[in-house]
Amino acid sequence: MFKYSLHLFVGLAFTLLVSCAQSTPSFVELSFDLVIKNGRVIDPETGLDSIYSIGINNGKITAISDAKLNGKSDIDATGLVVAPGFIDIHSHSPTPLGTKFQALDGVTTQLDLEAGAFPVSAYGFMIKQQSPINYGSSVSHLAIRIKVIEGLEQPYLISEGGPIVQGHAFVNQATQAQIKAMRALLVQGLEQGGIGIGVLLDYLSDAITDDELQMIFDVAAAHGVPVTVHIRRGLAGDPKGLIEIIELAEQTGAATLICHITHSAMQALPSWLAMIDAANERGAKIATETLSYAAGGTSIGAAVFKRDWQKIFNITYEDVQWTANGEWLSEETFKSYQVTQPSGMVNHHYVKEEWLETAMKWPKMMISSDVTPAISEDVLSNPNLAGTFSRFIGHYARDKGIVSLKDALAKVSLYPAQWLEKAAPVFAKKGRLQIGMDADIVIFNLENIKAKADYGAPYQASEGITAVLVGGEIVARNGELVEGRVPGKHVLAETP
Repeated sequence: MFKYSLHLFVGLAFTLLVSCAQSTPSFVELSFDLVIKNGRVIDPETGLDSIYSIGINNGKITAISDAKLNGKSDIDATGLVVAPGFIDIHSHSPTPLGTKFQALDGVTTQLDLEAGAFPVSAYGFMIKQQSPINYGSSVSHLAIRIKVIEGLEQPYLISEGGPIVQGHAFVNQATQAQIKAMRALLVQGLEQGGIGIGVLLDYLSDAITDDELQMIFDVAAAHGVPVTVHIRRGLAGDPKGLIEIIELAEQTGAATLICHITHSAMQALPSWLAMIDAANERGAKIATETLSYAAGGTSIGAAVFKRDWQKIFNITYEDVQWTANGEWLSEETFKSYQVTQPSGMVNHHYVKEEWLETAMKWPKMMISSDVTPAISEDVLSNPNLAGTFSRFIGHYARDKGIVSLKDALAKVSLYPAQWLEKAAPVFAKKGRLQIGMDADIVIFNLENIKAKADYGAPYQASEGITAVLVGGEIVARNGELVEGRVPGKHVLAETP
């Protein structure tokens, strides 16, 4: 399943299509809804990298040509890169503010595969019919666990009832009857269109037994969908949590995405990646992702902060930042917030730059934001929201040369699409610039693309992103949303 052996065929077919566009005089006489003129078009799947114009009709790419194309409207992309829109597979901010700043960072599809939602239709309740970008989620094992064990409806990390509350479901082990009930609801969520199953295992470390975890992987394998998991975290570099997941992935055959490996593996990252490589060589289907900002972001009431977190992260209270106002904490303020505002978000600064760079070089590494929920500009989020992708391309690919531009674009568009397309066929039309693909496109200036967002000042749009298109509609231009453009759709795992 999640194997991609057709690249050569796709590339040859695409070359033929481009050649036809160039050699057929009548083709250029057609009128398109929109034409992107004379940009450096880069398609990470076929390797196309040259100056072309792109014709768009009905939300699809219908022409790629080095001849002049006529459009009802056009974008002059001379001197600019034209690339597939970025797919963020790990974002926790399906809110008006969240989708705004992700769009301004080149994101055209925002997904929460780690936490997920249940029911799936509840995901993105704040942006229904009003999102500039596409959005979607996995099936939330946590929401189902809360429903089965506590009888409560908490569909997502943030929902109409407020932020999720940590109750008995976070600590109580499930009975066999409850595990059976969870299985039925997971299947129901997949039938609703959930993009795989999301498992916040580290937040439920003491609660989830081997039987429950086995059930989750069995369901995913039986339905041909991926499990996205935040593994159990031990002391810094301890591989026990990784080994547990590798063994389940190999035993069941379930495709498995391990969240933010840099932030879990820490200094042991090279050996963790080697273990994943070895498992994949044996036939497993394991992928992983990393962030482009170094701090971790989570709630101060998270399970990890109830363990020996200073040893786990090799930091102290003074390395933890209260996200809402940028305050650096002390032992006194940390413990106070933990009691009075357990759902409050923190940034804990422990990740080393070399870990990020090592992860980014891994051949199939994907890049994600892991952004915390952004509700109001009066309450700060982390800078991942507005700067993840421009930082990766501008700082790591262009300035530091960690990866090539083509590889960088694959890590933020093609690889996520390839990973998901078997479970959610809609992604077979995303992450590429080819005829017939969805016109989800980002246009940027390679010379000056950069993130402006920082810790304590997260709500700053990236520089250098000229235009962002979703379904052929321009939703952002030069650091501003286009008013009234809300073509974003709730992406489901169903045949398009």
